Amino acid sequence: MTRKLLVWLHVVTSTGWMCMALALFVVVSYALNGHMSAFDVALLLDVHVLQFMATTSAFTGLMLSGLTPWGYFRHWWVAVKTFVSLSQLYIGIFVLSPNLHPGGSPVLMRLGSLLMASALAFQVWLSVAKPFGRTPWARPGKLPTAPVWTFAACLAIPAADYFLGEVLFNSPVPALSLLTVLFFPLWRSASLSGRAARSPASSR
Repeated sequence: MTRKLLVWLHVVTSTGWMCMALALFVVVSYALNGHMSAFDVALLLDVHVLQFMATTSAFTGLMLSGLTPWGYFRHWWVAVKTFVSLSQLYIGIFVLSPNLHPGGSPVLMRLGSLLMASALAFQVWLSVAKPFGRTPWARPGKLPTAPVWTFAACLAIPAADYFLGEVLFNSPVPALSLLTVLFFPLWRSASLSGRAARSPASSR
């Protein structure tokens, strides 16, 4: 059940990310047509809704890869989704968000929001079609699914991030999500290595 809930959270936040990117395009276009006060709405959407949807979508996607037999780099469609998600995050943070004001670049605002929505639609296709097969560096066999508690923890982490960000920084800050994404692969690798080391001993 916790795995399905994590998939559900990933789908909901990914859909929200795409919808907010499209909404941002509409609001920015409205603002650039002379309604400068609409930039306040664009900034509100970006900081308090889109950013949380984006970071939670990326976090849940990465964790679902690491927690399940799909893995991070065993299948091309997962690797491509990871690259696209991280690229979107960096472009949104360093290109799109800094331009959401009357003096910002109209091209970057419009093009950035449309590209973000298009890239998310492409990721949906990747998730459905699962194209391209396995990567050449995928090891044989199937990775085990992580324990149930790890899925439950990944459900709680984005909520904790949002609460702490709103209370302490008045903006969602994905600190716990980032730490989890960075350190989980190390823990997972050590756990699998320990399991592999115990297997020959248990079979004797």
